[in-house]
This record gives sequence, structure tokens and C-alpha cells, in this order.
Amino acid sequence: MKKIKKLFCVVIAMIASLCMFACGEKGGSEPAPAPAPVPDPAPGVETVEITHHGRTVSAEVYRPDASYFPIVIFSHGYNGYKDDFKSSAQYLMENGIGAITFTFCGSGARDTSGFATTDMTLYTEKEDLLAVMDYAKSLKWFDGLFLCGGSQGGMVTAMAAEDRADDLNGVVLLYPAFNIPVDWKAMYPNDNKIPETIPWMGVTLGKNFVLAMRDLDIFEKMPQFSKPVLLFHGTADDLVNISYSEQAAQTYPNAELIVKQGGVHGFLPPNEKLLEFIDDNY
Repeated sequence: MKKIKKLFCVVIAMIASLCMFACGEKGGSEPAPAPAPVPDPAPGVETVEITHHGRTVSAEVYRPDASYFPIVIFSHGYNGYKDDFKSSAQYLMENGIGAITFTFCGSGARDTSGFATTDMTLYTEKEDLLAVMDYAKSLKWFDGLFLCGGSQGGMVTAMAAEDRADDLNGVVLLYPAFNIPVDWKAMYPNDNKIPETIPWMGVTLGKNFVLAMRDLDIFEKMPQFSKPVLLFHGTADDLVNISYSEQAAQTYPNAELIVKQGGVHGFLPPNEKLLEFIDDNY
């Protein structure tokens, strides 16, 4: 019985040796090719929460099918919402550019942060945007940063850009509401006559919304911002006169203004032009 087992083992060993030899002849001893790397992160859209200054910003992160990519942060306008720029963010993601859309805390009925609209100011919105910028920079696939803001979001974008110029590759401003400080000062020239609450275009604002920007001159620091700036404005805009964007285009050292004939307030920028601006400055 032992001899049979021994013979059986010898036969098995011979077969194994022949298989190894045959495999070696065919190159089977070489290591198998490594599998194709999986993009990190996986492409798609993810909802994230960004907490700062005791409040939480709700944001959507659009991740293209790439390991590293620049990110565009979109800032909506007055009483807006993170999905206002959803189509632009989706387009960029499909073309290899990351994007983040978010809702300003206290911005209106669609904000879920719990931050009161009566506590919201241009400066609390700037804090929100700066917190989103810090989040974007912390991502391991981060490779460049652009800002894009519309109307009041354009004003806040310009304010944040002046504070963080070194962090940015470029800025896109859509009919930026640079008229806000001027218009509110005209409505309430006397601080003592500003009411505690101000119902305005669907949102109840607080007195500090007006007081906080009394001394704000958005054009003052523009000459020091040398990064590329692309502005869009329509000639039929009845909320923000195009003259504000014309002045900005002449004040920023490196700016271009694209005029939309007959364009009203609130149009989205042409996706191809937005992608071209990012590609040129990435």
C-alpha cells in the first residue's frame, strides 16, 4: 500500500513538473498584466455637508471620470438654490471638469441649513463660499480651482476672489449684482430708519443685511486681482444694469466681457464657452 502511494505521488510530481515546463515555454511564468486602474474617486454626483461657523452648507460634488481634475464652484443668486447650475455642472463633469454646487445658508425657502434668512448677509455668504473652497482644496483629486457666480452670487464670488486670489485659476461672473450696496443705500440712506425685518423678493431679510455692506466698494480691490475674469451680461437686464459689468471689465486687469444682445437677468452661460475658459486657464 505504501509503495502504491509513493508511486502515485511520483506520478503527480512528474505531471506537475511537465505542466510547469509547458507553461514556462509559453511564457506563463511571467506576471499577469495589472488590471486597469479604477478612477479615484468613482465618477458621479455626491451630496456632502460642509460645516463652518456653526452652520452647515449642503453641496453637490460632480466628479468626472478622472483621477485629477480642476473644480468649478458655482454660487447661485438671491433666493436661489444649488440646482440652479445643475446643467452646467453636469456638462463640465461629462467633459472631465469637476464641479460643486451649493446652497447659501439663509438664502431662502429651499435652504435646509436652518440658518435664518434674517441673519444672512453678503458676508455670511462669503463665509459659506470660502468654506466650500477650503473643502474643494482638501480633496485628494483636486487640481485647480475656478469660481462661477451669478447675480448676488456673482457679487459674493468677487468678494471671495479678492480674499483668495492665490487659490484661483480664474473667475466667471454672470450679470454680477455689483449694484447691491448702491441700491440698498438709496432705499435706506438713514441707518436709524432701517426696519428690523425687510420682506424682499420672496425672502425676509434682517436689518444687518443692509448695515453690513454700508462701506462695501466691490470695485476698490479689483485692480489687484490679476487672475483671468470672464463676465457675461445681457443688454436687457432690468435688475442689474450692464454698466456694472462694463465697469468691472475695465477695472480688472485681465477681464473679458461677453455681451448677450437682448439677454435678460438669469441666463446660463454657454457651456462651450465656459469649458473653453477653464481649458485655457487650467
